[in-house]
Amino acid sequence: MDGAFMRYVIIGAGAIGGAVGGRLRQAGQDVVLVARGAQYEVLRERGLRLVGPDGVAEVAVPVVDGPEALELTAEDVLVLAVKTQDAITALDAWASRPVEGGGTAGERLPLVCAQNGVESERLALRRFRRVYGMCVFLPATYLEPGVITVRCAPYTGALNLGRYPSGADETARAIADGLEKANFLAPVTSEVMRWKYAKLLGNLANAVEAVCGSLAGEEEKSLVAEAQAEAVRVLDAAGIDRATREEQSELRAGRVEVRPVEGGGPAGGSTWQSLRRGGGAVEADYLNGEIVLLGRLHGIATPVNEGLLRVANDFARSGREPGSMTGAELARAAGGV
Repeated sequence: MDGAFMRYVIIGAGAIGGAVGGRLRQAGQDVVLVARGAQYEVLRERGLRLVGPDGVAEVAVPVVDGPEALELTAEDVLVLAVKTQDAITALDAWASRPVEGGGTAGERLPLVCAQNGVESERLALRRFRRVYGMCVFLPATYLEPGVITVRCAPYTGALNLGRYPSGADETARAIADGLEKANFLAPVTSEVMRWKYAKLLGNLANAVEAVCGSLAGEEEKSLVAEAQAEAVRVLDAAGIDRATREEQSELRAGRVEVRPVEGGGPAGGSTWQSLRRGGGAVEADYLNGEIVLLGRLHGIATPVNEGLLRVANDFARSGREPGSMTGAELARAAGGV
């Protein structure tokens, strides 16, 4: 695949998809965003407003509301940027779509999983022959239709990329080249899942932040530390390797740094944002829930992650406001496994 003629089809134009697609479009690359509801309507009518440490950019970017509205070609790369709980619906909708010249997207096109957790790649590989994992370090916020705030500079984010389950090829390098031109740090690795499991450890804090609204208190810090300690025991028992903190720091130091954003609005992680938008579901099943699953498979108790998973899902189902429980209250609620 020739990166010069590549078109990025970003499935899911939320915080991550919108940020990646917006930066690619700013760099003059061929991009189509796939959105729905109010996000689709605003992007179609007014374009994308991308707010960052370097100022505000108004980006006119093509947008469609589903696979039926787009003719796929052999030069397309599909980037899956929906939350993992929505992945199966999206994968099923796109895998069977015809590609110009014959065959289907699942048979012919590369698909990149730009999501938290480690489950989407397995789901994708059931439907697509060519699957790539992407470890996304890209603090971004989507709370208002048509507006995405990115918070890092000088690079907008770090997007480690590789073939799933392992390997690196020319397609990965072509995709990464396009991302680099769009102001992303995009190293190609033959062991991308090492980076995704490392990111998973950090994402175990998402439930705490979403429920409590902050990670600053001692109770919140203690819950995160306990959840991560459970995860380390589980991953070690499962023989799952992951990138070290030193590797992650070395990659990002001086290049991907969180900086102030004038007019950027409130900041919070992906689970907090989902609760804030009131979508009725969060990705905790594929973050804390991944640790619970591995713990059950390997006979290791994970009571803290089980409790955090339950509370986060209760918040989502009931529409409870993020940040409306104290750390002490969460510790008590999560302890009632």
